[in-house]
Amino acid sequence: MIRIRLVPTKTAIPFMRQRVAAFVLSIALIIASIGLYASKGLNYGIDFEGGILIEVGSDQAVDIGKMRNALGNLGLGEVALQEFGRDTDVLIRVERQPGDSTAQQVAVDAVKVALAQEIASKLSYRRVEFVGPKVSGELVEAGTMAMLLAVAAMLIYIWFRFEWQFSVGAVIALVHDVILTIGVFSLLGLEFNLSIIAAILTIIGYSMNDTVVIYDRIRENLRRYRTMPLKELLDLSVNETLARTAMTSVTTLLALLTLFFFGGEVIHGFTFAMMWGVVVGTYSSIFVAGPLLLYFGIRRTDEDAGKDDPSVAKGDSQAIEAD
Repeated sequence: MIRIRLVPTKTAIPFMRQRVAAFVLSIALIIASIGLYASKGLNYGIDFEGGILIEVGSDQAVDIGKMRNALGNLGLGEVALQEFGRDTDVLIRVERQPGDSTAQQVAVDAVKVALAQEIASKLSYRRVEFVGPKVSGELVEAGTMAMLLAVAAMLIYIWFRFEWQFSVGAVIALVHDVILTIGVFSLLGLEFNLSIIAAILTIIGYSMNDTVVIYDRIRENLRRYRTMPLKELLDLSVNETLARTAMTSVTTLLALLTLFFFGGEVIHGFTFAMMWGVVVGTYSSIFVAGPLLLYFGIRRTDEDAGKDDPSVAKGDSQAIEAD
């Protein structure tokens, strides 16, 4: 059987030696992300801003350019069009109109009339949704609360499973990933909607999974190598889990790349957020979560004190092979 390895079975990369450079890079990116959010903000979608969502189907391929020209002179404010799955389906997003539901319906009627005059093919309107300011405000609050609760739940979980130092390190890595994701969306002006909130929650879970794998190996090695300096022990632990981390990240990225290029415009934002999250999540698990333990004063327990376990070499090789 041919076994594919993205990294060698045994590596000795001095990750802890690069921790200062990694921390400087992370802090700089966090400051830049916060600055971008404060100055530029996010390109909120209809989910958060409110507006009109119209799904249009046709019996033949539609010309997005013609549809955009037809709707651009209606005076409805921002109007965005994108293919929805196939080239015969289009998703139209219209800025929320001043006034009540009657004003929104007038805008929908205007869109239908303009498209009927410009587009020769027969159009069907499969979905028309209105999102008001109250609902969008509630969605913002719910999305923010979901992220905060997810991070808090992770904090409690790691605290009970490991020690408080591990818990704080993992949460700092999670906050790092979330801030950088928000920063890249602000920088690129990509639409930020509920699907991106779902992607961020998935990123939190993915990053935490990577971090827990490394932390678990660190805890094992704290018991095995009872006299090894902590810096060397952390390097050893990260290197032992590096093959597993690399394989998981690459296979996940391959699946996401397929979705990004062939899944259609509607899920581009979600898949981009996921791809970015896999990259920064892997980075933070290795260069943020692990090295932070050096500064939190992690200690070996009294029962771990003494000489190294004589069975370490055998157990270690088996553990590496399993990865």
